[in-house]
Amino acid sequence: MGEAVKDGREEVIQAWYMDDSEEDQRLPHHKNPKEFISLDKLAGVFVYVFIVVSLCLSVICLLIFACIVSGAELGVLSWRLDADNYETDEELKKIRESRGYSYMDFCEVCPEKLQNYEEKVKSFFEEHLHTDEEIRYCVAGSGYFDVRDRNEAWIRVWVKKGGMIVLPAGIYHRFTVDSDNYIKAMRLFVGEPVWTPYNRPHDHLPARKEYVDNFVNNAINTSA
Repeated sequence: MGEAVKDGREEVIQAWYMDDSEEDQRLPHHKNPKEFISLDKLAGVFVYVFIVVSLCLSVICLLIFACIVSGAELGVLSWRLDADNYETDEELKKIRESRGYSYMDFCEVCPEKLQNYEEKVKSFFEEHLHTDEEIRYCVAGSGYFDVRDRNEAWIRVWVKKGGMIVLPAGIYHRFTVDSDNYIKAMRLFVGEPVWTPYNRPHDHLPARKEYVDNFVNNAINTSA
C-alpha cells in the first residue's frame, strides 16, 4: 500500500473539533484526544465508489454503486497560496476572476494597529453570520475562524500565512487571533463590501435559510 497523498493546504490551514473549556479564546482548545477534520470534509466532498464485478464464465456483470457522503459538509472552501507574492500570484488572480472578487483590502489585527484591541477581539468572537461570503487570505501571522457544524458543535479552523478560506453566507461563525496576537489578512468581496455582522440568533434572514437548506437539511436528507 502506498502512502496517502498529503494535502499541502494543511501546512497553512488546519481544522479540529473544539473542547468546551472556558479558557482564553486564543488557546487552541483541542479535544482530548485531538479530533482533526480534513479540509475536503470541511468543504463537503462527495466520493463516489464504483465496483464492477465481472464473471467471465458467463456473460454476467454485476455493478455495485455506493455513494459515501462526507460528514461535515459546511461549504468552507480553502486554498494554499503564495503569500510572499500575492500581487503577482496567478492562482489568486484566477480565483478572484472565477468567483467575482472585485474588491480587495487588508486588515491587521494586533495591539499596535487596532484601537481598543481587547474589546475588539472580544467583539469578533461573538457568534454571528453575514449575508455574503466572508473571504480571508492570511498574508502574515495567524488566527482562528470557528464555525458551527450541522450538529451545532464548534470546529476551529486555524489559518496561517498562505492560507485562504471562504465562509459561505449564512454560516454561524466567530473569529479570534491566536496567542501570537497578530494577523494580517486580505479581505475580498464581490462588488462593494458589506461587513455587517448579525449576531445569533438571526435565523429568519434569507441567507441563513439558504445556508440551512443547502448544507444542513440537504446533508441530513442525503444521509437518511
